[in-house]
Amino acid sequence: MKDTLRQYKDRAAELFSQGNLEGALSEYQCVIESAPDDATTRQRVAELLQLLGRRQESLATYEVLADVWARRGWVLRALALCKAILQIDPTHARTQHLLEALHAQQLETPLMQPPLPRPAEPRPAVSEAPVSLGRRPRIPIFSQLSGSEFLSLVDDMELRVFPAGATLVEQGQASSSMFAIVEGSVGLIRHSRSGGPRTVAFMGEGDLFGELALVTDGPSRSSVQALERTVVLELTSDRVAQLLRRAPSVGQMLQTFHRERLLSNAMSTHSLFRGLSREQKEAMTRDFQLCSVPTGKVLIEQGRPVEALYLLLHGHCQVVLDEGSEDESLLPPMEAGDVFGEISMLLSVPATVTVRAASRCTLLRLERDACERHLFHQPGLRELLTRIAAERLHRTSRSHAAAPR
Repeated sequence: MKDTLRQYKDRAAELFSQGNLEGALSEYQCVIESAPDDATTRQRVAELLQLLGRRQESLATYEVLADVWARRGWVLRALALCKAILQIDPTHARTQHLLEALHAQQLETPLMQPPLPRPAEPRPAVSEAPVSLGRRPRIPIFSQLSGSEFLSLVDDMELRVFPAGATLVEQGQASSSMFAIVEGSVGLIRHSRSGGPRTVAFMGEGDLFGELALVTDGPSRSSVQALERTVVLELTSDRVAQLLRRAPSVGQMLQTFHRERLLSNAMSTHSLFRGLSREQKEAMTRDFQLCSVPTGKVLIEQGRPVEALYLLLHGHCQVVLDEGSEDESLLPPMEAGDVFGEISMLLSVPATVTVRAASRCTLLRLERDACERHLFHQPGLRELLTRIAAERLHRTSRSHAAAPR
């Protein structure tokens, strides 16, 4: 049976790619006859009916499915179908009620009103067993809004579909949108100067990305590519600016969400933190400060004490030895992912170089007392820091010796 259904779906996808919408619809309807509770296939039917101009049939199917996804706790899928319904009928009353219910779920507050009215019979045989709200995470931006602000936000979001292989965000380019994945999946691909492209993470339904574009003006660190047909809700920075004027608390929420995302990525990938337990990482996370500095800002000055460890997240920093003297020399720059400041604190000596932001930079800063508390007493970690410090001091001495006199 599964093989037969897969064949129907594959044939439908092939016919759709050829522009044969009626043929694709027929194949998907064969799937529904054998698997009437396949809500994803029923959604494909609704989309095809809309493309074919069969407005009322499409609307009725979308209406049923929006209710099914909402009851299963798939918030973004339900929102996407609400958007589709309102594009067909902007005054659709039941969809407005459903949006209010979805917002109440995000607030974790029971909606104090009668149950949602049911669509008129006959109703397709789709399984409706509700699933605990815990199955799908709350969407942080939604829970910060009032009911009217939430409805306004939904209206501001654009529903977009990307085919497999499409690029949603380009590394090094300034993105202007945040995306919420409704269905499908994407890969985060990073292009290094020496190692070529590398997939560093995967994201799927319910994940948000691109919030960096809404809280900083820095370029994206990774390209984002659709691994399969992927549906997203897109919120542009212009729309966010309008939203912030109406609901200033959303700005703080986005900053918090972005900080937690960056910290989580750093804690899971950087060798400095790899040996820490989950509890230790959580404790350290509370002490990290996210900061953004302009081009030219001096972060560490040669000859002066260093009071914090820095982890560079975005941008790059210039490293200068003996700045302002006849022996001044430039050392290899600090790039995203580099840690600096640990040499001086570990060895209790003044800074050996000057580090200055060569572009607008986003960094995580950990004060000296927090380093002492979380890092320097950890078994094995002091040895790692000592090795990093020795390697950097060696590079510094070589660069100094090679500098023209």
